[in-house]
Amino acid sequence: MANDGAPWYCDAAARSLILRRYLPWLAGLSLVWEIAQLPLYTIWNDGRPAYIAFAVVHCTAGDVLIGGAALAAALVITQAPALAAWRWRRIALINAAIATSYTAFSEWMNTVALRSWEYSELMPRVPLGNIEIGLSPLAQWLLIPPLALWLALRRSTVR
Repeated sequence: MANDGAPWYCDAAARSLILRRYLPWLAGLSLVWEIAQLPLYTIWNDGRPAYIAFAVVHCTAGDVLIGGAALAAALVITQAPALAAWRWRRIALINAAIATSYTAFSEWMNTVALRSWEYSELMPRVPLGNIEIGLSPLAQWLLIPPLALWLALRRSTVR
């Protein structure tokens, strides 16, 4: 029985939706995205198959952590109550904004500051001040978390 006055983290239905539906959808969609965007990075041409596979798994796990943390932050920011009273659009927008902001920083950190990876010539880029950030990793966070939330809710009794 849901207690609409309780915060989201005290609601078993909210925890179940996040852990059993949202995060698995987020992981699956992120895995597909990571594989699809491989040609946009130099690793596609320069990396060995085992390293490419490791990178895909590593990046997908990171995506799940980013997506889970961004959703938790969105729920805290919106002061979300029990699942039945969530403001879905607001939560999805804040979730996407947080994840996209983090990703912009991470892409800059790894492509400019640390030079951990590089974009291939195929990567479309977005100018942000004096730097360029890959469009694909930014688009990922504008599309995947809201889609994962929608898919998680699709067969849920709460909407």
